[in-house]
Amino acid sequence: MLAVPAFGALVAEPLFVMADSAIIGHLGTAQLAGLGVASALLTTAVSVFVFLAYATTAAVARRVGAGDLQAAIRQGMDGIWLALLIGATVIAVVLPSAAALVGLFGTSDTAAPYATTYLRISSLGIPAMLIVLAATGVLRGLQNTKTPLYVAVSGFVANAALNVGLVYGADLGIAGSAWGTVIAQWGMAAVYLVVVVRGARRHGASLSPDAAGIKASAQAGVPLLVRTLSLRAILLIATAVAARLGDADIAAHQIILSLWSLLAFALDAIAIAGQAIIGRYLGANDPQGARAACRRMVQWGIAVGVVLGLLVILARPLFLPLFTSDPTVKDTALPALIMVALSQPICGVVFVLDGVLMGAGDGPYLAGAMVVTLAVFAPAALLVPALGGGLTALWGAMTLMMAVRMLTLLVRSRSGRWIVTGATR
Repeated sequence: MLAVPAFGALVAEPLFVMADSAIIGHLGTAQLAGLGVASALLTTAVSVFVFLAYATTAAVARRVGAGDLQAAIRQGMDGIWLALLIGATVIAVVLPSAAALVGLFGTSDTAAPYATTYLRISSLGIPAMLIVLAATGVLRGLQNTKTPLYVAVSGFVANAALNVGLVYGADLGIAGSAWGTVIAQWGMAAVYLVVVVRGARRHGASLSPDAAGIKASAQAGVPLLVRTLSLRAILLIATAVAARLGDADIAAHQIILSLWSLLAFALDAIAIAGQAIIGRYLGANDPQGARAACRRMVQWGIAVGVVLGLLVILARPLFLPLFTSDPTVKDTALPALIMVALSQPICGVVFVLDGVLMGAGDGPYLAGAMVVTLAVFAPAALLVPALGGGLTALWGAMTLMMAVRMLTLLVRSRSGRWIVTGATR
């Protein structure tokens, strides 16, 4: 009941970029190239702070389990205030440096102006997206994943309609697309704020910023920030290695990575449910319930991973033609897709246990485990071109990376050290 709506919300969010790409793509190649650079920067800026959702979910769920809804919502408000502060800081950095950031990508002279325009305007929506992350964490902690689904779908529809109207109806070009996205993002943030504020008033929770609470939210988020940065480094290294292998390999890698990311959303939905459920059990001083929930979710993760792996194998002939007609790219991708399929049960365990430990507030361990994983993956991936390996070998290194993550998470989950009961960790 928690995971299915969470999956819908996770899938709906990337559709923002897809809608922008489809609309801007008809303006010209330079505009689409500019969007590609700007969206990469924006996605990184937002994804780095995903801890706003994860840490808030765990903290709120604990207090829900302890039966203190007022403190739960107060904890959530601290996360929202932190999101607003971070968002304002990001705007202050991006606005004056947009052109320089675009230049770091080696963007062509024709695409750079479009990328700079889109980045500057869209940066105004970053605080809204961070508020959405934090507020989503509040609702997940309250065991409510349906509202985020409704808001995400509504936001996508509004974004698409605004973009079409502003790009073509108002003839604003790429700037119209950026403004449409910003308006949709702030609309989503406004809906979330209304929901959270109503809950705060209903339970008598203060809405004013609390310096101590904001500081505590930031401190809880630091380990998860380290974890996220390590994971982003792994993905960047994989892309850099694929680029060294040749044009066909990097093209195939991007196709496979898009599929891998989609599969990750399905498994991450179970992890999100795990964050909320584990936090609630630990807040209610029920370690046995937490252990039982952990075992059940691991079973779900393995089962879903097996199903996804089989689907990848069966759908390979249908999937690849959607992205390329180049036979070389197809031949390069096919064996690597087998590696992705075989790794899905491992991914199922990894994502679920990641969610369990996040729900337990075990961020420092997750950060350390991901740094260890990065240390193992980096040399393995960099050796692929040196030893004459191809894309399949690179995705073998990716599978090794997931196996290392699984090992570190299984060791922690079986130790029981993550089980710390009470309203706070």
